[in-house]
Amino acid sequence: MLTIASWNVNSIRARLPLLLTWLREKNPDIVLLQETKIIDDQFPREEIEDLNYNIATSGQKSYNGVAILSKFPIEDITRGLSGFEDDQARYIEAVAGGVRVASVYVPNGSEVDSPKFDYKLAFLHHLYEHTQELLTYDEPLIFGGDFNIAPSDDDVYDPQAWHEKILCSTPEREALRTLINLGLTDGLRALHPNETSLYTWWDYQGRGWRANQGLRIDHFLLSSQAADRLSSATIDRDMRGAAKTSDHAPIRCQLTGDRVIS
Repeated sequence: MLTIASWNVNSIRARLPLLLTWLREKNPDIVLLQETKIIDDQFPREEIEDLNYNIATSGQKSYNGVAILSKFPIEDITRGLSGFEDDQARYIEAVAGGVRVASVYVPNGSEVDSPKFDYKLAFLHHLYEHTQELLTYDEPLIFGGDFNIAPSDDDVYDPQAWHEKILCSTPEREALRTLINLGLTDGLRALHPNETSLYTWWDYQGRGWRANQGLRIDHFLLSSQAADRLSSATIDRDMRGAAKTSDHAPIRCQLTGDRVIS
């Protein structure tokens, strides 16, 4: 059994004690982090390596930042999307434990029809093109991360209030659907097809967490080779209720079969 987790930590400096506690309790084999908000040289390697993780990072000061933690050797590391000139650290990919994994932090987009929204759609387009190439490889593939898109109204606590707003607009959803239609499986929804309140993010503002006013914007997208081995997919909601926590909850999935050490 191979356990893969993903978490937008919203600053690894601020969340480090919570992250370390969670790593000890859940002991995932591979962890995909987003919004680390730290340059590579300042990443808290020692504390995480003490828990027997190898680390690959793509950092940036104060903003963005992605990382891969793995109990296995990390090989064939790629930072950034091919053909997409971008100075923001939003994508890192590697092979670990016999699986190609990628930590993805899709831009928020700010407001529909803004330049930042155009940047978001451009990022998704290049992710689509890169995925086409990755799917030609004969290996399981898992994208995990904060996609900043709720795939459907079933993933939103109040669809009417969020109608055509950022995270829920038609262009964003169509871009995500186009990506999935390459042959990927939405892991959480595939194993919880009828579950309501399958949320991964709750706004810090207002009564978001207390009133369960959430959205599902963090996803695992699996190639057919990975989806065939998918046995569970869960959201660690309790971490969102912890003190000094991120506004995202971690998500975890398990693949059946022996773990492969590269």
